[in-house]
Amino acid sequence: MPVFYPAVQGSLPMGGQESLPLRRLKSFQPLGRLTDDQLVLLASRAERRTHGPGQRVMERGVRDGLDYFLISGAVELQSVDGRKSTIEAETDKALNPVARLQPRMYDVTAVKPCEFLVIEQEVLNQMLRAAPISQVEMDSSDHDEDQSEEHHLLMEFYSELRSNQVQLPSVPDVAWKVRRVVDREDSSATEVASAVSADPAMAAKLVRSCNSPLYRGFSDVRNVREAVVRLGMRTTRQLVTVFAMREVFKTRRAPLQKEMEQLWRHSREVAALCWVLADHATRIDPEEALLAGLLHDIGVVPVLVQAEHHVNLFADDRNLHHAIDELRADVGCAVLENWAFPKAFVEAVRHAEDWHHECRETAPQLVDVVIVAQLHSMIGSSQNEGLPAFDQVPAWRRLGELELNASRSLQLLSEARERVDEVQKLLSIR
Repeated sequence: MPVFYPAVQGSLPMGGQESLPLRRLKSFQPLGRLTDDQLVLLASRAERRTHGPGQRVMERGVRDGLDYFLISGAVELQSVDGRKSTIEAETDKALNPVARLQPRMYDVTAVKPCEFLVIEQEVLNQMLRAAPISQVEMDSSDHDEDQSEEHHLLMEFYSELRSNQVQLPSVPDVAWKVRRVVDREDSSATEVASAVSADPAMAAKLVRSCNSPLYRGFSDVRNVREAVVRLGMRTTRQLVTVFAMREVFKTRRAPLQKEMEQLWRHSREVAALCWVLADHATRIDPEEALLAGLLHDIGVVPVLVQAEHHVNLFADDRNLHHAIDELRADVGCAVLENWAFPKAFVEAVRHAEDWHHECRETAPQLVDVVIVAQLHSMIGSSQNEGLPAFDQVPAWRRLGELELNASRSLQLLSEARERVDEVQKLLSIR
């Protein structure tokens, strides 16, 4: 039987090991949603594990039902296609469980002496279901019985999303194939064109986009290979992924499809603004910025799809929007990690709504462009209330180092309205 440890001076003793401060536990997501008493109980059910440099922590394809929270050290993640990334303790990437998807999507190896807090997912899910609702505020006029039922249903919903009981959307097949071909060092325009042409609808979209005002040359291209040559393989890869994303923004229920359409329109607007900002004010590839803008709210898609199974709970739009606000970042990061997207895209999703996010890099990043594009998209809308002043937003100041000041920012987008409209039309190609 587990031992229940009382809280002592803000620390939790764990199996005879050095106490872990309560505030340290609360820094992990979603542990921060648990009460102090729940964290004490959780600590008694958790295990501390250590690994030396070079030791395997997790294996790809394994389903072990455990969450690993990195307390100290660093680990390397390697995906099935050989891509590698590193997670250091006490960084933003270490706030969530390491490689949490089941079955595991990565081989995880310690690169420094590491210590983990290891928790059974089912134990954590039970506690989350019983946790108080923090960011979701129920109407105080509701009856206690109704509130209790909504509380329970909402915790079930959060638990399903956080414990990988939800089918995350897949990268559309044509986008995956094109990415694989382009990422090969010896690939040719003919091979890329062949991968695109496997999907006739995608091939037609690529040719039409190449002949649009954004990419048109002295003469129109006549086939996919000519389009690939004109655009370049990198831009081709980004555009194919952009066009394929439209298929992801779908749900089967009419009321939720309305939400999905609004999400697509917002994502398309932010994507167009990202393209223009990157093209005028940064050295970031505009097509990368376009894709980052389109994907910044990708985490909302699984939330809406899962909401199909909770019709009564989401009959009240407030509950749906509260759930979206709480889950969009965590679920979005899980989607892009599952798709093996580069770190810069994951960071853009994680901090897209964080107006005060500070990057460590000196040069502007994708996340900066997404944040500033979002702010511009909200000017004059109902969401404008409560937004910080531009000069109080670190992302805007970072772009400002490249001659984008407050008046210039608005002037640029006003002058570039035609350009924004052209990008919007590009994203509407069917």
